[in-house]
Amino acid sequence: MSDVASSGAAVQLSLLEAVSDALGLAVFVCDRNDELIFASKPIQQFYPVEDRFLARGTRLRDFLGAVFDLGVRSGTATERSRRRVNREEWISERVSLHWRERYDVVERIARQRWINVRKRRLANGLCVVSLTEVSEQKKKDEQMQLDLERMEMTESILDSLPNPICVKDRSLNYIGVNKAFCDLHGMTPDQILGRSVWDLIEPELAEKFETSDRMVLETGREHRLPEQAVRANGDDCWLVTHKFRVGDAQRGLLVTCMNDVTDIVVGYDDGVVSPELAKSLAIARYEAFEPAQNCHDPYQALDLHVLAQTAQTPTPQDMTPPLPATETATSGVTGRILVMTPESGTEARLLSALSKRGHEVCALRSAPEMTTFLEAIREAKLSLDLVLIDPALRELTATLDRAAGPPGIVFDPAGPEAALAAEIEALLTAGDTAARLPEPAEPAATLQAPADWDIVLPVTKRPTSDIDVLVAEDNEINQFVFSQILEGLGLSYRIAVNGEEAVRFWQQFRPQLIFMDVSMPVMNGFDATRAIRAAEERLSFRTPIVAVTTQALDIDLEHARAAGMDDHIVKPISPDMIERVRNRYLESGNDYRQQR
Repeated sequence: MSDVASSGAAVQLSLLEAVSDALGLAVFVCDRNDELIFASKPIQQFYPVEDRFLARGTRLRDFLGAVFDLGVRSGTATERSRRRVNREEWISERVSLHWRERYDVVERIARQRWINVRKRRLANGLCVVSLTEVSEQKKKDEQMQLDLERMEMTESILDSLPNPICVKDRSLNYIGVNKAFCDLHGMTPDQILGRSVWDLIEPELAEKFETSDRMVLETGREHRLPEQAVRANGDDCWLVTHKFRVGDAQRGLLVTCMNDVTDIVVGYDDGVVSPELAKSLAIARYEAFEPAQNCHDPYQALDLHVLAQTAQTPTPQDMTPPLPATETATSGVTGRILVMTPESGTEARLLSALSKRGHEVCALRSAPEMTTFLEAIREAKLSLDLVLIDPALRELTATLDRAAGPPGIVFDPAGPEAALAAEIEALLTAGDTAARLPEPAEPAATLQAPADWDIVLPVTKRPTSDIDVLVAEDNEINQFVFSQILEGLGLSYRIAVNGEEAVRFWQQFRPQLIFMDVSMPVMNGFDATRAIRAAEERLSFRTPIVAVTTQALDIDLEHARAAGMDDHIVKPISPDMIERVRNRYLESGNDYRQQR
């Protein structure tokens, strides 16, 4: 019996040794008396002990003692430690670990060496220990952890910067954004990352931005551009955008840094520096800044303060609010002024400045627009006191003279506003041209608007219109649906892609009815309606405006009513919905657009 057992054990050990050599495993086995019954040669790659300590029958304590004496024991380095480790305590601790049923840990045996130690105590008392080199993997893990910490530190630094910064890949998808960039768009990083500029802003600007992005990626040349953006909270933001490539043309990334120069453009807060210094820091070349993304969403911007205001908003007939005490005109001389300039920045600045001084102001950008406008106010028997002409449109002075129109002056876009205001006041005072609307030729009857809006509008004969319907809608699918329905109803129409274009088309075509999407780029539907209603105060008719919303929330309808809209419909639109609105406002018996 003894011979048979010995022969079987030898065969098993030979098989174990062959397997460990074939797999390159470092393995040793102890019996229940803690004596070695097998140890493979690769053990000495980790613990270079003498052969006698690996011989069959060697006590586990003697093997561990030899490992301790070499100075490459687990958890230590080859150099001498300041604190000496007690030999017996270390050996006892290791022996106790061998008696655990399972033990699996990664240990360091030298400065730059790490091993994975797996121990299994079998039911028959045998303990099998295997050792595997994991130094390279451990180094990679440590490097990855170090890179992660550096990345987190970099993100923290970028998030603390006030300038919006974003990174795009070769497909021009966002792969990195900082907090300032997210705040600009009013979105979280998860809502931006993985998307493209086409998902964030209107198509025209998206195409423009993508063109410059691809130019930078392909050529490596830095791109710089001054831009005017609108933050998600509705504030104007003046930026100088820098785009540059990081890496080569094949694997490079696009980095965009937007330097916020708003303080320089509009002047610092009076609480920080003196007004004189703020004025000296401000620049006047607004036209140098090109229009950029409009990130403002009126629905997201609504808060309790706005709700409280809209709850007490007067009817559209009384929508002209008094100027705040700090913004009232410094003189009692006011007038109707037309601003002619091709630059949107100059237009916005003058409209704001002159309106604060009590003048009634509107703006146009070309000679044909001015000619049409003068003919319209002449037919309506309205007066115009003054035309301010940009130097780029200097030839319009001759057009005004030939048309026997109001006086026109060429202004300096870079000049101080106070000097221009003084010149305007002097001209208005000398001419005594403070304009007032003429009384209507005949009294007007009234017609009740839809019951759910409670707006009373005057009714008389409608003036001539070039089109039946104006649609203000920026979504291409909705534009197609509107066009199909309106053509099916036999109505002529024009489509505006934003609120600013809607106001311009209203001035040009004088539609009988307007469908106004409330959420659009450049200018939203609420602001466009207010602009039209403000202009109608100087005209003799009112155009019905129907709000187009995505949902019929009470606050949305209240906000639309406060802006001066007459009715509403909810997307998705349908032929029955449009026909109902047409029958209400365009039938000859329900003529809603009429003389005042």
